[in-house]
Amino acid sequence: MTYPEFDPHAPQFMQALCQMALDAGALIMQHYRDGVTEEKKADKSPVTQADRDAEILLEKALAKLAPRIQVIGEEACAKTMPQHLDELFFLLDPLDGTRDFVAKRDNFTVNIGLVHNYYPVAGVIYAPVHEKLYFSGTDCAYRLVIAPDGALDIEAAERLTTQKIDPKGVHIIASRSHRGEQTDQMIASLNVKSTIAAASSYKFCLLAEGTADFYPRYGRTMEWDTAAGQAILEAAGGIVTTEEGARFSYGKLARGLDNPSFIAAAADNWQDAMK
Repeated sequence: MTYPEFDPHAPQFMQALCQMALDAGALIMQHYRDGVTEEKKADKSPVTQADRDAEILLEKALAKLAPRIQVIGEEACAKTMPQHLDELFFLLDPLDGTRDFVAKRDNFTVNIGLVHNYYPVAGVIYAPVHEKLYFSGTDCAYRLVIAPDGALDIEAAERLTTQKIDPKGVHIIASRSHRGEQTDQMIASLNVKSTIAAASSYKFCLLAEGTADFYPRYGRTMEWDTAAGQAILEAAGGIVTTEEGARFSYGKLARGLDNPSFIAAAADNWQDAMK
């Protein structure tokens, strides 16, 4: 199946993706207020009814918006992995940062990523507690401050473009729950000005908006954790690469859609900050 005229950043299409992210965020916040019970999936990762409900909402919305495009969701994959991937497919993490959600912290997100020929071409991330919506564009990324039940006007969004990293002092962002020895060693090799601890794909958004410069990640993540964030960060001018420097890719069915280690940065000169 080919998509010769498909534009993932057509205003009507992106407006619809953003709206469904807001709708999922509103549903998640209802669970957040009412209280949730944490369960464990087969891989021991946490899940709640909010994760499942949000994924169902997104799947139904995408079936109406783009019925020809394959949808790969985290909670569906927890039951059965897909047997094949189309050249164009959505990657959904309906509630990224479930640990933060259960703990009533604020960095959990709704992630909608679109992958074409192994690379992310569009992404939407909504952080409902922060009331911030991020999405990719053709030559920049965008940020819009909006409540889950607020009216959506993507034309009012603020443009985001990253700047070159100052090698005299790097602002590092690291995972709150999964920071290990390799991450600490990498951070120690940089000229660090400040370190920010955060959870979920919100880390990519902080890079895209210029709050942080560099995010090294060692250890396991899944493709739905990173696709939307990579699309947004790359649209803003940043990069996401493997340890070897190759652009981060998707569709790794042979390894169960999990990711190798990666480096995300606001600009490609991050190595200038190495001591």
